[in-house]
Amino acid sequence: MLSLVASTGTYAPSSGLAAPAATNSFVAAVIVVLFVIAAVVSAVRKDITQGFDELAHTSYVANLQATGETWPALERMRMLDPQNFEFTGAANYLNHPPIYYALVAALGPTLQGHPQALIVDRLIDVAISALGFAGLLGLGLAARLTRQEFYAYAVPLACIPVLMPIAGAVNNDNLAFLGGAVATLGVWQRVTTGRDIWLALALLGMIAASWAKLTALLLSAGFVECAIVYLLWRRQLTWRWAFAAGCAVGLAALPYLIFIWQYGSPTPQTPAQVALIADGARAAGWADLPRKSFPGYLVYFIGAFVADWMPALGARSAFNYAMLVVPVAALGCAFGGVALSMRRLLRNRETPLDVVVTAGALAIAATFVVHVTYSYNRYAGTGWLLDAYPRYYLPLIAIVPLACLSLSGAIESARRRNAFLAFLIAGPVLFRIFGAPLG
Repeated sequence: MLSLVASTGTYAPSSGLAAPAATNSFVAAVIVVLFVIAAVVSAVRKDITQGFDELAHTSYVANLQATGETWPALERMRMLDPQNFEFTGAANYLNHPPIYYALVAALGPTLQGHPQALIVDRLIDVAISALGFAGLLGLGLAARLTRQEFYAYAVPLACIPVLMPIAGAVNNDNLAFLGGAVATLGVWQRVTTGRDIWLALALLGMIAASWAKLTALLLSAGFVECAIVYLLWRRQLTWRWAFAAGCAVGLAALPYLIFIWQYGSPTPQTPAQVALIADGARAAGWADLPRKSFPGYLVYFIGAFVADWMPALGARSAFNYAMLVVPVAALGCAFGGVALSMRRLLRNRETPLDVVVTAGALAIAATFVVHVTYSYNRYAGTGWLLDAYPRYYLPLIAIVPLACLSLSGAIESARRRNAFLAFLIAGPVLFRIFGAPLG
């Protein structure tokens, strides 16, 4: 994938000379190998009961294997015992479509009664996530970035705190990440090269991401449709392809239309899901606390969102909290890059980078509004305070470093631009090391 993408499409956002393609390709290959090694190590060492609901995701896979169903009744699914992998009487609380779980169920060995089989399913997830990661690095190669720019794009992606632990776990976020990466790569290449085959790839990625989880549908479909609107606006797309894109969005949304027909909601409120939220809020002592106003909740949500960029099982020190300035600063730079890209677009001076950044930012903003509104309604009803998960945005995570590159391209001073790129490279590494308690 890396070599294929590197051979097509050109864009260098700064005035510097592009690094030799072979150099960046070699660096990208090394980063992918390191990513796979880290994810495999996580897969071997991770406790199934710690983080990211892996026991519930694994139980979903085991339910499909045990029943042979292709579209299970969510309320009838049961949880596995984490020790012997036999089904218990506890109901599974997940309310996602079954496509990802059916894929893992078909590719992996039987889970029920076989705890040792979990590693195979985890390695399947490593492969899924690694393909998505390679696709994003392939985008960086296609952009013909300078060496510093490529590092400023690739290193933040490699240092995403939750990415490798999720990659080494059974989790539908991995398929959402792969689909979003393919959609991002496809849109970039379609805008850059004008070849419709890349749009077809973007639509396939959008469908894959959407079938994993609802937030991935909002992100990927919103992103691709914004790109479609741009291409129609610039008269770079036929209406036939626009119609095909509309059909693809309908296909992507199909699992949630089925859920609406079955349960009356795209996010089914099964008894287990309702009990998880209500019981969890009571156990944490949130249920009886006075409710915040929406503005107050929004402030809390944003703070929790930033803090959870690197989840920590232990208590953070003041230094750990201080390190949060790194991702906050990076987000601030990304906001600046988005504003610049939108301005270039409105002035008819856009580049492929501006198109992708603007489309991605609009999709992320719309999804964030839905996310906060839905979470606040659930909080108002139950007191539940654990909905601010940055990992939901992994399908379009490449938009953040791309937006930072948009900002760097506007810095005229070579010295200041190089210092800015150095921050984008070193900041994520320092945060990855010092952002959470050791041990």
